[in-house]
Parts: sequence; C-alpha cells; structure tokens
Amino acid sequence: MIEFVRNVRLWFVPEEVRQEGGTPDYRFSLANERTFLAWLRTALALIGGGFAVDQFLPDLRWGWRVGLALALLAAGVLCALRAVNHWVRCERAMRRGEDLPVSRFPALLSLVVAVVAVAMVVVVLVGWEG
Repeated sequence: MIEFVRNVRLWFVPEEVRQEGGTPDYRFSLANERTFLAWLRTALALIGGGFAVDQFLPDLRWGWRVGLALALLAAGVLCALRAVNHWVRCERAMRRGEDLPVSRFPALLSLVVAVVAVAMVVVVLVGWEG
C-alpha cells in the first residue's frame, strides 16, 4: 500500500522519477509514453461508449441502459488511472534496471469489456424492451 501511495504522489511530480537510478535509452522511455497514450485512448473509447449507450439507446430498459453505461464508464476511469500508474512503475523499473512490472489489469479489463459485449448481444437478440 505504501508503494501505491508513493506512485500516486509521483503522478503529479514526475521529475522525481528522474532522481532514481540511471537514465534509460530514450527509445524505451518514449515507448513507455506511447503505451501510456494507448491506454488513455482506450479509456476515452470506453468513456465514449458509456455515454453513447446512455444517450443513443433511450428505448433500452432503464436498468440495462444504466448498467451497461456505468460498466463502460467505470472501466474507462479505471483504465485512465491504471495508465498513469503503469507509466510511473515502468519508468522507475527502467531507471533501476529492474524487470518491468507485471499486471493483471489487461486481463480484468478484457473480461469487463467481454461481459458488456455479451450483455449487448443479449439486448440486441431479445430486443430493446426486454
């Protein structure tokens, strides 16, 4: 838990990351940044999908609509937060010469998206009014 709190603090003062270890090859730091941006694009897509479900499916039963929209919005929020945390953890590991951190988050996100997709398939097959 203490490590997580330290990482959250580093989100807002990334220059402190530079004080750890040596400077890695710039290509690796830039690749880490591109990965961060890819996660942010994914987060934006999930958030956009959540709003789209809520706004463009008014005939869908309220419970289904809100449930699917909130699932997508929550996944987008978690994805955005995970992006910055992963960026900091990877940057620190590269500077220290350590192995890159592993994460279960991609598997968890994939499962959430798959569950939402299955729910949408059910909604389409059963019909809007359920």
